[in-house]
Amino acid sequence: MSKSLYLSLLILLLNCAVIAQLQKAPAYPLITHDTYFSIWSFSDTLNETTTKHWTGANQSLLGILKVDNTAYRFLGNKEKVFKTVVPASDGINYTCRYTETAPENVWKDLVFDDNEWKKGIAPFGNNKSKSKTPWLGKDIWMRRSFILKGTNSDNLFLKIQYDDNVEVYLNGALIFSKIGWTSKFEYIPINKEAKINLKKGNNVLAIHCTNIGGDSWLDAGIVYEVIAKGNNNLLDAKQKSVYMNATQTVYDFTCGKVDLTLTFTSPLLLDDLNLLSRPVSYITYTVKSNDDNVHKVTLYFGASTDIAVNTPDEEIITRSYKDGPLNILKAGTKEQPVLQKKGDDIRIDWGYMYVATPVSENAMQYISSSEATAPINTQTKSIKKILGGKHLMLNTILPLGKVGDKPKQTFVLIGYDDLYSVQYFHKNLKPWWKEDPSQTIEKQLSQAAKDYTITLNRCESFNKQMYEDALKAGGEEYAKLCVLAYRQSIAAHKLVKSPQGEILFLSKENFSNGSINTVDVTYPSAPLYLLYNPDLLKGMLDGIFYYSESRQWKKSFAAHDLGTYPIANNQTYPEDMPVEECGNMIILTAAIAQAEGNAGYAKKHWKTLTTWAQYLSKEGFDPANQLCTDDFAGHLAHNTNLSVKAIVALSSFAQLASSLGDSSSAIKYKSGASDMAKKWIQLADDGDHYSLTFDKKGTWSQKYNLVWDKLLGLHLFPEQVFKKEVQYYLNRQNAFGLPLDSRKTYTKSDWILWTSTLANNQSDFEALVNPVYKYAIETSTRVPFSDWHETTDGKMVGFQARSVIGGFFIKMLERKWTLIRGFKD
Repeated sequence: MSKSLYLSLLILLLNCAVIAQLQKAPAYPLITHDTYFSIWSFSDTLNETTTKHWTGANQSLLGILKVDNTAYRFLGNKEKVFKTVVPASDGINYTCRYTETAPENVWKDLVFDDNEWKKGIAPFGNNKSKSKTPWLGKDIWMRRSFILKGTNSDNLFLKIQYDDNVEVYLNGALIFSKIGWTSKFEYIPINKEAKINLKKGNNVLAIHCTNIGGDSWLDAGIVYEVIAKGNNNLLDAKQKSVYMNATQTVYDFTCGKVDLTLTFTSPLLLDDLNLLSRPVSYITYTVKSNDDNVHKVTLYFGASTDIAVNTPDEEIITRSYKDGPLNILKAGTKEQPVLQKKGDDIRIDWGYMYVATPVSENAMQYISSSEATAPINTQTKSIKKILGGKHLMLNTILPLGKVGDKPKQTFVLIGYDDLYSVQYFHKNLKPWWKEDPSQTIEKQLSQAAKDYTITLNRCESFNKQMYEDALKAGGEEYAKLCVLAYRQSIAAHKLVKSPQGEILFLSKENFSNGSINTVDVTYPSAPLYLLYNPDLLKGMLDGIFYYSESRQWKKSFAAHDLGTYPIANNQTYPEDMPVEECGNMIILTAAIAQAEGNAGYAKKHWKTLTTWAQYLSKEGFDPANQLCTDDFAGHLAHNTNLSVKAIVALSSFAQLASSLGDSSSAIKYKSGASDMAKKWIQLADDGDHYSLTFDKKGTWSQKYNLVWDKLLGLHLFPEQVFKKEVQYYLNRQNAFGLPLDSRKTYTKSDWILWTSTLANNQSDFEALVNPVYKYAIETSTRVPFSDWHETTDGKMVGFQARSVIGGFFIKMLERKWTLIRGFKD
């Protein structure tokens, strides 16, 4: 073990007791860099399930430790591997017969004359950008003929995606029927009776699908499951613990007579844009004997090439090579469709994944099929190596030699070069780290290896400081929620530089609608970035400013988004949110001025900000029937919380005007906002609280937008308003938190954290925050944290892996700014 590795090991061991900050999460981040390079464990025990992309698609990482002659699996689990019998559209553009007119009853049989039916290419649907053949009516009947060369029908599955209700027949026999819909392929076992009907030669898959409303979709094929040969010598390692801190997830295992500590580090330090943008994570392995004896130890690490595909049917090419101090494995799709896919439930299928180890570690690397038996035999001659295909595995074997009670450590690097990250107003942009033309992914990997000890030290220092600061700001449960939020929020963005030379930090609306750079996603995310690097918040606003200032967006209010990720050419959300987005942009610009101590950023965009302030002066106080950031709750007129946003934004604009020496605007807008606030208190008053809308008493809502009155020191609303609302909220909570408003029992956890910051004492703050922590550790929904959940049972309603939980840091931001104000006073 090198001196640098030994130093890193000491740092790791010394800090473990201090930084074991969060022991339970809905899902555990392993590799987190951006919305495409994001791998998680969806179970508490790391070797219980296959690791996945945040969308739920398998992206398998495997880890095995061989101790003497026994092998222990500690990372990942066996995943189902399917081979195609009859390809779906993700494998081939297949043609079949279809009709939208009800046929006679024998339409599903093997022998049926369908020559008068239309021919179409799958998939069928009403989404013009995704379907190959339009299906615009209520019903569709489809017949697909296929030829089998043999009748071996073991382990057959129907592979199908449908929207909505579906009936599926194989040679006339019903094999699947379901009321409902699915957003991705499902794999349904084909029953024995239907398998008997399969014939050598021609067969028919017949499907009837009914669209009851909204989107329609139909696509299907047949696959068989590949059953890998078992390995009686492969045992499961015993997981002793797992914990998270801001930049790391750490597991402890017993592998027979050797203990293993496994650490995943994604060094997302917001004050270092070069490090933040480097698409490389560390996987660190520390082993020691637990029986005072010496053991021969070998480490295996495998990474599936599914990390580099949208669907497993895509053809992969690979390479194994040496570059300077590193041995490297590389994989990517053969087609390389750069920036050709956009949408929500989409994974990257361009660029290349990399697994690298220092040459000094004497690793053996090779590529194999993923269904091959997990290797514990390290003899080179026994390994079948391949360079291309589908669903492959990049394998690394590291001989750790003799291990006693003195710990040994090694690490593996895993990285991703996406070539081009986003399209921004019709120009493809490279990732931030490629702004230096001399940079290559090999150089990034080498620098990561060289900086291993320094980087881990920096991460450990930040982890500790962040947790201590969060603890002081809000208590233990609050601090743990901040740990949970940190990597998830950052990894829902991509860092690039605009053609104008500005930072762009572009978010994706994960599992909400896939929009890029949505303003009302930036708004709740902002506290994390205001706290640690306001330049990144500027990078979340700059694209929206450019859209207006380039006259590509011609309306008098701010746009909602820049497109559908990763294409940022124009707003694609079908409806505007004028009061919402104008308020968000002005408030966040004022927050940047507060964080930086000057209004220089506002000055650059003053004309645009003035236009938006004028709009809010006319339309903001009593909003018309429109959407706000809580668009899932539907349209709402006379929304009092949205009114608060407009009032706070106008006062924020006045504050900026004053800083820029525009005294007339400052007086005008401050006076207007103050008058609106007084009127708001009268019209929204509902006895012991303030109502959801001005016109409907007996209702209520979280007034989370009030928090900026407090943070920016605007003094619009008297303290009594805050107290009255908080006291009312405390009596409206359910087991898993405070509902968003009186219409439903679901909630948004980011808004609860903002609402809790209205409290003027720690007891009330914790009373509102702690049920969110209870949801985080008790929810039965095992996905990356969902910010939209049901307060009665703690289950996810929608959304996951979104950046908005950067809003959890608002209490830390309040504490920091309060301390700064106190120091100045």
